[in-house]
Amino acid sequence: MDRRSFLALTVAGCADPSLEPSLGLAGVSAPGPGAPPAAPRPSAAITASGDPNFDAWLPGFYNRARAAGVPAAVLDKELAGLTPDSRASSLDSRQPEFSKPVGDYIKGVVSDARVSQGRQFRDSLPYLPTIEQRYGVPREIVLAIWAMESAFGKIQGDMDVIRSLATLAADGRRRSWAEGELIAALKIVGSGEAPRARLKGSWAGAMGQTQFLPSVFLSTAVDGDNDGVRDIWGSTADALFSTGAYMAKASWHRGESWAQEVILPSGFDYSVVEGPKATPAAWAVRGVRRADGLPWTSADQAAEAGLILPSGAAGPAFLTFPNHMAIRRYNNSTAYALGVGRLADRFAGGGDLVTPWPYEVPLSLADRMAAQTALAKVGFDPGPADGVIGSNTRIALRAWQQARGLPADGYLSVDLVRKLRAEAGGL
Repeated sequence: MDRRSFLALTVAGCADPSLEPSLGLAGVSAPGPGAPPAAPRPSAAITASGDPNFDAWLPGFYNRARAAGVPAAVLDKELAGLTPDSRASSLDSRQPEFSKPVGDYIKGVVSDARVSQGRQFRDSLPYLPTIEQRYGVPREIVLAIWAMESAFGKIQGDMDVIRSLATLAADGRRRSWAEGELIAALKIVGSGEAPRARLKGSWAGAMGQTQFLPSVFLSTAVDGDNDGVRDIWGSTADALFSTGAYMAKASWHRGESWAQEVILPSGFDYSVVEGPKATPAAWAVRGVRRADGLPWTSADQAAEAGLILPSGAAGPAFLTFPNHMAIRRYNNSTAYALGVGRLADRFAGGGDLVTPWPYEVPLSLADRMAAQTALAKVGFDPGPADGVIGSNTRIALRAWQQARGLPADGYLSVDLVRKLRAEAGGL
C-alpha cells in the first residue's frame, strides 16, 4: 500500500484569464448581488492539453472533484500539465479480433510452473493462516488472485493511474465510473497515504500486487504487516490481507466450494445450463454427479449451485456455488473465475480435470457478430451485434439450438456459426 509520504502541497494562484477559452471557461462574469457563489476555478497551472475533448471535460471535472471533497491544492498540483494517454484510450476501445477459447485460457493460466510456485508460497508465507482465519477465505484463493493479477507481484503495471483514469473519464464511455475512481485516486494522494509516483497500475486504473481500484483501496485495503502503512505495492502481506478483506466483503461463504466439476448423464437436458440453481441433491436427481466421486461437504449440501458448460457439451461441466460469483466480483468473467478457482484447487493439491478441455477454434470478431446478427434475423434476439458472447447471446443461442433439435448448451462453435449464417441467408 501507499507509503505515508505526506505531500507538501501549495495552493496555486488565481487563474490566468488568458487560459479561460481553451478550458471552456470564457464568459464567466462576477456574480451579482444575491447570486450563488461562483464555481471553483482551476489554477493557471492547469493548461490546455491540445486535445479538445479532454480540455472540454477537465474544468467540469475540477468542479465535481471539489464538490466531492478533493482539496483545490491537490487538484491544482495533480492536474497541472495533465494530458490524455492514447494507450489507455486504445486499450479501452479495443475489441479483440479473435476470442480465445476458455480451455486455452485456463490451460495458459493454470500452468505447472505457476502451480509449483503457488504451492511454495502456500507453505512459506507465515501469515496466510491468519488471513484465512480472519476472513474465512482459503489461502489458496488469495494466492490464486495474486497469481492471476500480477504474477505473484511481479507485473503490477507501469501506467500513471491518475492520467489513465482522466483519459477514460474524458473519453466518456464510462465517465461516471472513471471520474469516481479518479476522485478516489486524488484522495489517496491528498491523504498522504501514497504519492502520485506510487500510483502505477493498469490502463484501467487497477494498481498494486492484487490490482485494486482506487476506491477499493480507500474502502478495503488493510495494513497486514502492522507497520502503520497500507502498501499494496511493496508489501505482499498488505496486498494479501487486503485481498482477503475484499473477498469477505464480496460475500465469500466460509467453508463452501467455489465450484466442483461434475459428470452429466447421457441425454441430459442442456436447457438448464446457466439456469435455475439447486442443491447438489436436486442436481443428483437429474443424474449430475461429482467427477471426483467424493461426497459433498455439509456446507455444499446446504448451498444452491448453478450448472455451467464453459466449452459446451464436449467440455467439462461445473456446478458453481455462490463463491464463484464472489470471485467474479473481482473480475466479472467466467473464464477469470475458473482460472482463479482451478489454480486454487491445484495449489491445494488437486489434480487435473476428469473431462479435458476440448480443442476449440478461436472465433473471429466477424464470426461472433455475424452469429448475433443471424440469431436476430431468424427470431432469437441476442441483443446488440457487438461480438461479445455474453449471457443474452447464450440464452438466444440455446433457444435456437433447442428449436432446431440440437444440444442446447449455448456454446458458439465454428460449426454453429456456419449453420446460423446459412439459415439467415448467407451472412
